[in-house]
Amino acid sequence: MANYMQFGFQDASSPIMEELLQFHDHALMVALAICSLVLYLLTTMLTQKLSSSTVDAQAIELIWTILPAAVLVALALPSLRILYMMDEINQPDLTLKAIGHQWYWSYEYTDLKDLTFDSYMTPTTELPLGHFRLLEVDHRVIVPTESTIRVIVTADDVLHSWAVPSLGVKTDAIPGRLNQTSFSTPRPGVYYGQCSEICGANHSFMPIVVEAVPLASFESWSSLQSS
Repeated sequence: MANYMQFGFQDASSPIMEELLQFHDHALMVALAICSLVLYLLTTMLTQKLSSSTVDAQAIELIWTILPAAVLVALALPSLRILYMMDEINQPDLTLKAIGHQWYWSYEYTDLKDLTFDSYMTPTTELPLGHFRLLEVDHRVIVPTESTIRVIVTADDVLHSWAVPSLGVKTDAIPGRLNQTSFSTPRPGVYYGQCSEICGANHSFMPIVVEAVPLASFESWSSLQSS
């Protein structure tokens, strides 16, 4: 999760988020190269004596046409690759439905019979020692590790957004519409998120907690919940 005075992204906990972080660094390096080139040209123009003669500059025109096109291609190709990876959901191992309400989330494990629950933020007065204020919930979303999880997101009343930054997931919850996303995590852990669409007075009080556990632990938990 994010730390105090942290200005960068959270550590990646899914393959998609790792790709997003790499693309972010790649785009920043391209922007740095462009800014350095522009700064060099400005410095050169300000420090040298310029003439007003008109000359044929086909080579320069060719360069400033091809160079921006090459920059766009360098940004577009990895971006399209990540978009394809994010949208590719082939035979998910588990399907989870997240429904936004004012102001809590409810979840349905559509592959498991009668496994549904509401997830409310834990009040500060009831918060166990060592847990995070305004981020902990009474019922966490439990998912198995090393599995493809498909999340179907919708809302019951107004616009919400189901977002877990460290997993690279952020999907709008729109009433009357089903959006879907997917994620997987290679290791056990607890991942925190929050509603990322202003949805009313208690928008800041509907956190998301995803707990990834080994498959055997998930099967034991799901059997206990369904019984």
